[in-house]
Amino acid sequence: MKSKSGSPAGFPDSYFLKDSNSASPSDDSGAEATEILDHNHFEKLERRAKNMLLHQLSRSIKSTKQLRDYLTKREIPAQVIEAAIERFTEAGLIDDLRYAETFAASKRSTRGLSTSALRRELGAKGIPAMLIDQVLSEYTQEDDLKTATKLAEKRIRAMGHLDREVRQRRLLGFLGRKGFSSSICFSAIKAAEQSLNQ
Repeated sequence: MKSKSGSPAGFPDSYFLKDSNSASPSDDSGAEATEILDHNHFEKLERRAKNMLLHQLSRSIKSTKQLRDYLTKREIPAQVIEAAIERFTEAGLIDDLRYAETFAASKRSTRGLSTSALRRELGAKGIPAMLIDQVLSEYTQEDDLKTATKLAEKRIRAMGHLDREVRQRRLLGFLGRKGFSSSICFSAIKAAEQSLNQ
């Protein structure tokens, strides 16, 4: 839930801005003015980065790398990006483990990706290897076989008019592109052929 200011409930705007001390009086008025301008500019950029992050996260959960890349493309300075991301991570709004869990479950369900394919895609999203291992430890070889078999049985229904050899070659390529190993592909195709003959 967001407050009227656009920040998540319970987190005031100031939470997402870098802590800084007020400028102290100085005889060097020129240097003091420059320091104040630099500080104000930094806060303005950080507020802009905060708003961009909130907008992106309101659309869908994203990884740290995705958000960092997004801000970089918008020409937000690296120092500002890291400060904003750190604040959002501390607030629990950026969570790579939760992102990886959600991503893996979604891609397994909607695209039928194998565990190895999920590993590659999570790596491409910038998820640390340790977190990937933690998430994918729940996916077994048996799970891969069930997923591949389900895909093959669904696919083969539209191939009943083809020769057995052609069907199997196309299914092998289809499952291979999903990242399944050869042994799982052959087992899934065998089960699909049996279901077609029932």
